Amino acid sequence: MGNLLVDEQDANFVLFEQLRIEELCNHPLYSEFSRDIFEMTLKEAQKLAVNEIMPTNVIGDREGAKRDGDMVRVPEAFHKIWRLYTEGGWIAMSEPPDVGGQGMPSVLGIACNEYFVAANPAFSTFPGLTHGAARLIHNYGTEEQKRKYMFKMFSGEWAGTMCLTEPQAGSDVGNLKTSARRNPDGTFSITGTKIFITDGNHDLTENIIHPVLARIEGAPAGTKGISLFIVPKILVNPDGSLGRPNDIHVGGIEHKMGLHGSPTCVLNFGDEGQCIGELLGEENQGMRIMFQMMNEARIGVGLQGLAIASTAYLHALKYAKERIQGSDIKDFKNPEAPRVPIIRHPDVRRMLMYMKSLTEGIRGMIYFVGYCTDRARTAQDENERNKWMGFVDLLTPVVKAYSTDMGFRVVETALQVHGGYGYIKDYPIEQFLRDIKISSIYEGTNGIQALDLVARKLGMGKGMVFMSFLGEVSQFLERSKGHEALANELSLLEQAKNSVAEVAMFFATKAREDLSIPVLYACPFLELFGDMVVGWQLLWQATIAHTKLQRLLEEKSIAEEAKREFLEENREAAYYAGKIAAARFFANTFLTLSPAKAKAIKTADRSPLDIPEAGFAYL
Repeated sequence: MGNLLVDEQDANFVLFEQLRIEELCNHPLYSEFSRDIFEMTLKEAQKLAVNEIMPTNVIGDREGAKRDGDMVRVPEAFHKIWRLYTEGGWIAMSEPPDVGGQGMPSVLGIACNEYFVAANPAFSTFPGLTHGAARLIHNYGTEEQKRKYMFKMFSGEWAGTMCLTEPQAGSDVGNLKTSARRNPDGTFSITGTKIFITDGNHDLTENIIHPVLARIEGAPAGTKGISLFIVPKILVNPDGSLGRPNDIHVGGIEHKMGLHGSPTCVLNFGDEGQCIGELLGEENQGMRIMFQMMNEARIGVGLQGLAIASTAYLHALKYAKERIQGSDIKDFKNPEAPRVPIIRHPDVRRMLMYMKSLTEGIRGMIYFVGYCTDRARTAQDENERNKWMGFVDLLTPVVKAYSTDMGFRVVETALQVHGGYGYIKDYPIEQFLRDIKISSIYEGTNGIQALDLVARKLGMGKGMVFMSFLGEVSQFLERSKGHEALANELSLLEQAKNSVAEVAMFFATKAREDLSIPVLYACPFLELFGDMVVGWQLLWQATIAHTKLQRLLEEKSIAEEAKREFLEENREAAYYAGKIAAARFFANTFLTLSPAKAKAIKTADRSPLDIPEAGFAYL
């Protein structure tokens, strides 16, 4: 089966032509690597994803996860791919060697994971959560905790989860009821119920380490009094051997719209008063610590939005090339005209370009965030490190929300390209649409991401992080003044950047008199901001592609009248032409709307707030 997961050429373009990640190897941290090693790693990820993981996606969806008492049975096919995945060292590929990792760049890990997530998003939740939970212990655990738990999690011998949500406290984490009572030996007795726990007590591994948020008896109310605990499924003895099962019980598994292979569990802790947990980090610092895993997970969920959109687009493209229906537009009055593939129809080409531009622009944005992490790791001084980590923090809610909202629209459009066949199970698109929807909901709904952007991230460093990022876009625009072929589109990007700045200033002023307005329009602002970031990425890519395409045309001495034929026959030239076309389409379709979106926000229309509740509909 061919690669219908990720556009390999585009992923490599972003990594090596746009970001030039091989230059990271000039730093001692990555000096043992090279472009050849990076390319080999990507090839291995693609091979594992296409040959082993992708075939399990439909199987996992149809077989689903099933409760068996206090155990959850995952689809049988997941056991083999878990073994292959963990034997390959993929969980810790970007972690330091001293914890069992391979020390590779973060951006390369993101690129490899795009293949894995696209191949089977349900399966990818298991290693993703395990990695996040292990990193919590790596950064905040004691040496004993690292020895007991971390190494076996990074290796995949054990798995991990994230336990935040409770029945009465969904996004309102501060209202949690799970309690922790001190024991004489320094451990804590945990009592409470957590819901919507992705990959609860499954049978992929012999032990699962649950990071659990709870309130120590007597701690302050709200988020200030929350602590974080390591709560293993099976207790671990001091020598690392397994002891008795912990007092953790599966209260049920959810019957969901999608991601059927990934069990979403109700977990009851301490029904028999015997659930033991260890404090991770300091008391009452649970939310601050857990935000590390939450932010990692938010980037991972953004990648999920990209990956499912990516495979949906490629499936739609393949279908459009093969599905014969209707005549060419130039022959529409001729009933005898030959039938043509639907890719020849203008509206289908518009939908394909819509999907292509969003997918490639979002890929650029997410890979850029991984690259920023690597630049922070290799920074020469604190100011440089703060700059790059500031970009990561600023863009995290945008990556999570924009990638999943727009990813859903890409998959929806891919289904539309398939027509009625997209709605039935003969093709995988309907599963993609079901699987991607949760990505805009979990790990903090996209409304919460927008609030995070407006209420926290814009004000970081007294607004200097935000201004520094806009400065990065401005520097690109200044460098690109010579690209006359893209002058119109570059001016639209500048207009979009100015619109984002205007609304941010408007929010800052408005918040002093009516805080409800920035809150009300946080989601439209995040979309405006995301449009600008993706437009910047696409135009950055297009300026590179334009230069390389012109060089190809000159090297081959291609005359203007022969250009079209050359582009049809030369894959490299066609790719570069496609990059330019995607940037133009996005700029003229999305960025032209930025001033109008900004104007709509700045009307500060209060209709949704002023309407009486009964005015929505009297129920």
